[in-house]
Amino acid sequence: MTVKTPRMRIRPIAAFVPLACLALAGCDDGHLRGWVASSNDGGTYLVVADDNGGGCGPLSLDGKPWRHAIGERGRVSPGRHRIECGGSIEFDIPEGVVFTFDYWGP
Repeated sequence: MTVKTPRMRIRPIAAFVPLACLALAGCDDGHLRGWVASSNDGGTYLVVADDNGGGCGPLSLDGKPWRHAIGERGRVSPGRHRIECGGSIEFDIPEGVVFTFDYWGP
């Protein structure tokens, strides 16, 4: 008769943790402020999915009013952009994608 020790029970968990971390790391597209998807027409677009809680006043992109509704895409040039709404954040948008901005945090 074999008695299982706590050490034997931990082995499957110890093998699972690194695999789970690798799987989660593979999901990251490298964009802290949002995520990207290929655009259907090869254009470059921005979707502002979050208005920083709504209490910050009008949104602006690169010093100009952002005239699109929350969740609506607007055409932008690829490269570095600055979004403002109660604070300002800079981020890069690659060419030919729809960049969905959804994170105002630190």
